[in-house]
Amino acid sequence: MTAFYGLYGRRVYAFARSRLDDSQSAAEIVNEVMLVVWSTAGSFKGDAGVSTWLLGIANNKVVDVLRRRYKNRCPDIDWEDTGASSDSGERVVVEAECRQTINKCLASLPDKQRQVVHLAFFDDLSYREIAEILGCPPGTVKTRMYHAKLTLKRRLQELGVEAQDM
Repeated sequence: MTAFYGLYGRRVYAFARSRLDDSQSAAEIVNEVMLVVWSTAGSFKGDAGVSTWLLGIANNKVVDVLRRRYKNRCPDIDWEDTGASSDSGERVVVEAECRQTINKCLASLPDKQRQVVHLAFFDDLSYREIAEILGCPPGTVKTRMYHAKLTLKRRLQELGVEAQDM
């Protein structure tokens, strides 16, 4: 189990941390996921990849935490530092404004659409992998992504952002 934790613990943590607003909750999710793995490993059939199975469990745990905690509130995305310290101050301000705008637009999405967008763009998962994690058909994932993109485009236009601005 120690080796397994070493292989997958960071990925599960990063996934949980990307959806939650604090590291303690993300760490608790990792522990809960590993406990589920420990107690149900014999039921793993291998139909999906181990990572997909783990992220599916983690997704369920994260959804439970978010339901208890926020009820229709989206935590901000924890954007990585892009090394902008060498850039001009103006560029740093523009990038910060872009991140705020994107966060605002993502927060306006229904949870199921926001989930799909996050898994596809921030966790770099395929629609098939997302479908396995969420326990729905790939067509449902595609539909949610389609509607999310339409909503994001409309919201960006409402905010006066043109595609070339982003």
